[in-house]
Amino acid sequence: MKRIVIAGAILLVTFAATLGHSFYITAFTGEISTLLEAAEANAEKEQWDAARELTQSAQEHWNSADAYLHILLRHSETDAIYTGFREVVEFIQCQEGGEYSAANARLIAELELLSEAEQLTLKNIL
Repeated sequence: MKRIVIAGAILLVTFAATLGHSFYITAFTGEISTLLEAAEANAEKEQWDAARELTQSAQEHWNSADAYLHILLRHSETDAIYTGFREVVEFIQCQEGGEYSAANARLIAELELLSEAEQLTLKNIL
């Protein structure tokens, strides 16, 4: 009986940790996406300094959880997002509107896909 209780407790803790991680990643990527969308709005108004500041803030937010992300996520996904930030920053510095918009949209999509991949859904389990 004692073994069943211990196994059940371990299962519950693992399930709770999985749910917590899922909620955290959803909120985390949502905050970054919001900053990137605001940066896009500024770039459309030719306010490149504001766009750069918002993008740097989003990148710093991403980097603040670097250890957590590298431990719990696939490195290919975190590397793609890191590369996306580098690309977006370069297009902002060159003030290339079309290329920046495309790169920013791709980065936001990568964040959304990352969040979706970490959700506890039937699609992800199978």
